[in-house]
Amino acid sequence: MTGKPPFDSVVSAHGSTVLRVCRAILGPADADDAWSETFLSALKAYPDLPAGANVEAWLVTIAHRKAIDVTRAAARRAIPVAQIPETRAPDTPARVSGAAGGDGPVGQGPGLVADDDLADAITRLPAKQKQAVAYHYLAGLPYADVAAILGGSADAARRAAADGVATLRRFYPGATPQATSQTATRATARTTARATARKGAPR
Repeated sequence: MTGKPPFDSVVSAHGSTVLRVCRAILGPADADDAWSETFLSALKAYPDLPAGANVEAWLVTIAHRKAIDVTRAAARRAIPVAQIPETRAPDTPARVSGAAGGDGPVGQGPGLVADDDLADAITRLPAKQKQAVAYHYLAGLPYADVAAILGGSADAARRAAADGVATLRRFYPGATPQATSQTATRATARTTARATARKGAPR
């Protein structure tokens, strides 16, 4: 691992980004497990990662695969119900705390999605839009890297992200998928503690 920081530094530097991505893709209920599985897999593979690799893009790629695994597992254990619970209508404005306007990547000012309503809104986007929004706006990856994860071209990734954000703004006026870094720090600390206690993940 010559030339690479210790793995605990990687977790500290990128843990909040991975958590934001997991939460946007899967929702809060499954995000913790996907976060833990992402870093457990990353820990095993880290010795073979080239020193000059884009660590954040590498971690988001792992998180993407883990999210797919979680989604498939949830589909296998889904239980039919007689009545579907009521949900908030999609045109009901969300309470957005700490969100700001702008289309630039959020990686420069990391934070979780603004609140549970907006997080839920992102999870309801079509798959490609949801993933493109999470990987570009939350993880701050360029569209070329997003395209490498999702498949297809950078232009297609850009369009999917733009369509996703347009949908969010239509249903949630003034909302963008970002929030305060303090929220991310607290959530990441809680998740790290739980993951460490449950599975021995590095801190």
